[in-house]
Amino acid sequence: MEKRKLLFVFNPHSGKAQIRPNLLQIIDIFTKAGYDVTAYPTQCQADAYNKVKADGAFYDHIVCSGGDGTLDETVSAIMDAGLKTNLGYIPAGSTNDFANSLDIPKDMVKAANIAVNGTPFLCDVGKMDGVTFVYVAAFGLFTDVSYQTDQGLKNMLGHAAYILEGAKRLGQIESYRVKVEANGEVYEDDWIYGMVSNSKSIGGFSALSGKDVELDDGVFEVLLIKMPRNPIELNETLACLLKQEFDFKHLYAFKSDEVTFTFENPTCWTRDGEFGGSYTKVQINNCQKQVPFMVAMSDK
Repeated sequence: MEKRKLLFVFNPHSGKAQIRPNLLQIIDIFTKAGYDVTAYPTQCQADAYNKVKADGAFYDHIVCSGGDGTLDETVSAIMDAGLKTNLGYIPAGSTNDFANSLDIPKDMVKAANIAVNGTPFLCDVGKMDGVTFVYVAAFGLFTDVSYQTDQGLKNMLGHAAYILEGAKRLGQIESYRVKVEANGEVYEDDWIYGMVSNSKSIGGFSALSGKDVELDDGVFEVLLIKMPRNPIELNETLACLLKQEFDFKHLYAFKSDEVTFTFENPTCWTRDGEFGGSYTKVQINNCQKQVPFMVAMSDK
């Protein structure tokens, strides 16, 4: 009987090359699960995407390992190639928000076991003007520093919070005049941050993603933060974020399967931690239950 084939795509440099001491054990787990393994270390940006899109259809199972970039490329390739192949994920980044949302452990060997012996969970993904993202697209204050730093998103959020808390820097916070359309409603204001997400935490902070997050419910969590007009509003905004009390005076938070943003000027976005393009108008859609991620329990 011919063995099932598994494609293992991994970034050898992600997370300070943390996969290297675990690589043989990971491949051994895959082999013991009954797979003929092809291990492919990515060589450059978009390599994971190109490999999976070109060859993914020839495999019975796909596993990827790396940070947000590798995950995004792999899922984008699966979507663009129309594959329904089960996907295992071994996180190797600094924050691993999406892995945490799926209860995939940081221990790479344990994650490898789930990647081949777990249960498939059909997860929502997003489309941003037709381009796939896995769990977050955002613009504004928290995204104006490069996402490709070693400190990761968590440190950038800390940096942003530091700026917010300095009342004397209030005039340096850039705002964006944006019209947001969702659920038949229109929200137009000066925002300093906007986010569309499908994750239980962003940068390790559950306060940003909102409450009652389900990864397969067909809707995104949308968060919009208004421009504070003075230090009092600044402190009130921070308090609302920390308490997850979205009062629509400082923060707008809602769920929707489709959101359209219209900007006065071209505005840069990040998508799954990477530069996501510049838009004056962009439509974001939820694609419900599209990618079967391997998880530890079937009742995810």
